[in-house]
Parts: sequence; structure tokens; C-alpha cells
Amino acid sequence: MHKKVVLLPGDGIGLEVIHAAKDVLEAIASQFNHTFEFETHLIGGSAIDTEGTPLPDHTVEACQRADAVLLGAVGGPKWDQLPSHLRPEKGLLGIRKALDLFANLRPIKGFPTLLHASPLKEEVVTGSDLLIVRELTGGLYFGQPSERRDNNQTVVDTLAYTRHEIERIVDKAFQSAQLRRGHLTSVDKANVLESSKLWREVVEEKKINYPDVKVEHLLVDAAAMKLITNPTSFDVIVTENMFGDILSDEASVLTGSLGMLPSASLREDGVGLYEPVHGSAPDIAGQGIANPLAMILSAALMLRHSFGLNEEARRMEEAVEHVLERGYHTRDLHILNGMVVGTEEMTKLVVDFIYSLSSSEVTK
Repeated sequence: MHKKVVLLPGDGIGLEVIHAAKDVLEAIASQFNHTFEFETHLIGGSAIDTEGTPLPDHTVEACQRADAVLLGAVGGPKWDQLPSHLRPEKGLLGIRKALDLFANLRPIKGFPTLLHASPLKEEVVTGSDLLIVRELTGGLYFGQPSERRDNNQTVVDTLAYTRHEIERIVDKAFQSAQLRRGHLTSVDKANVLESSKLWREVVEEKKINYPDVKVEHLLVDAAAMKLITNPTSFDVIVTENMFGDILSDEASVLTGSLGMLPSASLREDGVGLYEPVHGSAPDIAGQGIANPLAMILSAALMLRHSFGLNEEARRMEEAVEHVLERGYHTRDLHILNGMVVGTEEMTKLVVDFIYSLSSSEVTK
């Protein structure tokens, strides 16, 4: 298989973790007889510094030609004082919109060696394995331009959805549930919001097409509480943009480390942008201590969701778990009696495990 992958390192530790993911993907390509062609472009603060915009045209054009995109991280205090339209985060929002990446998938699964670091009791989070499917291009974040009226005494934000926008994210969530344990929780605020009432109507209409999936509806406040008190009760959660933003950040702390969580943003033809959940961490950039595992796991999501390479994705995830089970970790993680390593050594450990596979274990 030959695929073109655009790399967007972005800011802070983005460059370091992107290089780690590239090294692991090259190991996978070698072992499974694939070719991944990489092309690097600017986004975020680094693009502002070089080209005066957080999202240069050539970056958009390259991403539109690619089979998938890997993104490191954007932002940092260096650019905090810039006007809102020039902030690094505008580059991320812009590329999502330009590629019509309507579905954000964020898996939350704990590694046994890290669960002791969760703020919740270990017996509460043990066995947690859920997927949040968030609508990504509609809602409050993409409504009509916000306004301040009446001499700053009134503010207006617009939450708008079309039926098509809701239908396609709900279909994606049902399909994801079919690939997992067959349980879908739709989260809304249908007791207050008209947009949520339409959302719930669409879910009820769509469930007829997926008889193998059990459906439940939860109001967003109840869902937030249940994520903390009973996270193992969830399989797939689907919700609109802002609710998904908040709930996925809440869920990210369940497993004890933000630095271990990948994410995928997909469009309807399977092309996607893959990025770790963690930020750019400018305070440790360039020190060789950044945790590359979330970026590596994001690359595994790319193999699975954009390229259909499930065995290869499983090998990458298996390699990460193997390294953690042996006690190796970067300094942001806490493994009892573990060994602290840097970015390059952690990456090499993952790569070495992949190369250690015998030919009989590799599917050509």
C-alpha cells in the first residue's frame, strides 16, 4: 500500500512527537510492506512567525491532496497577545473546516500500569474503555459571528445545525458502536434546546437502521456526572460540538494521563486528521523529554480509520502497551518502580518491539 501523509508539527513539542510517530510508521511500513510518503508543512504559531498566518494556503492545499494528516500541537504563550484571527488555534479550526472534518473520535482506554494515577479510585476506572464521537463543524463554534450589542451590555452566540450535519455524525457513531460493544449513548439537552430536540429525533429515526445497537439518551449534565461515577457503563458516546468538547476533556483524566490519549477527526470519505489530545507544552519543548505515545497512538488510529490497516494499527498499540508493561515511561507518567526515559529512547523502544516480530507474525 502507498499512502501520502502530511505532517503538521505545529508548535512546542509538536516537532518532537511528530518525528516519533514518523519513525514508528516507517517501522510498520518496513514490516508490513507498505510505503508512506511524508510531506511537512507549517501550521499554528510556527506558521505565524514564518508566513504571518496560522494556516498558509500551501498547507491547506497539501492536506487536501493527502490521504491523511498528522498534527503535533499548536499554540503557546508567545502568541497569546495576538488578535483572535491570528491566534495559532485558528489554524487548527481552519484546517478542520477546510477538510470538512465533521467527526472527532476520542478513545478513552486506560493502561493498567497507569490507572493508579487517576484522580478517581482505581476500582471505579478499571475496565473503562469508551469512545466519544463529537460533531466537529457545527454548533456554537461555527454559528453566525458572535456579537456584542447595546454598548457591551448584551452578547449573542448562535447555535445552528442542519439535519444533514446531525445525521452524518449519528451514522458515524452507530457504525462505531457496531465495531465495538453495540451500545450507543446520545447526549443532548433536549429539555431546553431546540437543536437538541432535533438531535434526539434524528437518533430515534436512525436507530431503526442499526437494530444490533442498543441506544440510550442522556442529558449532558447527567452524562457528565455518570462519566465520573460509572465510566465503565459507557461504550460509545455521541454528542454535538460544545458538549463533546467539554465531555471529552472531562473523560481524558479518567485514565491517569492526558499524555496517553489520541484523537481522530474524519470526513465522510475516510480522510482524517490525527492528533494527540495534549497541548504544545512549550515549557519542555526541545528538551527531549516529551511523551510521544499519544502521537504514536494517533498514528495507529490513522492506520485503522483512514487506511483500513487494522492489524498494523493493533501492532502499534501492542508495542506501546508492551513498553509500558516493562516499566518504561517518560517523566510525565508515573509507573511504580518504573524507568524514566526521554522522547527518543521511548520511540526506539516502540520501534524495537515492532522490528522484533518474526515474519510469521506479520501479515503481508
